[in-house]
Amino acid sequence: MSKDEKGALISVGSGSISGSASAITGIALGASEGAVGAAALASGLSTVGSVVGGGMMAGIGVVCAAPILGGVAFYGIYKLGKAILSA
Repeated sequence: MSKDEKGALISVGSGSISGSASAITGIALGASEGAVGAAALASGLSTVGSVVGGGMMAGIGVVCAAPILGGVAFYGIYKLGKAILSA
């Protein structure tokens, strides 16, 4: 694996991890106070889904998209930084 491929892999992995962490944090913060187990999950997903105008199913979509978007964003930052440094 070349140095460039390793850098790209690290940036995408870092972005995916940060996206996952933000999604999990959103669910945890969105859970209604006193909710436990499945009720907390449903409440958190509904809150996250309300950001895009939906409910629990929209929340699942947002949570699934977060790691992908994080990976894409970090890869873009990596490529931009590499282009600036090589110029």
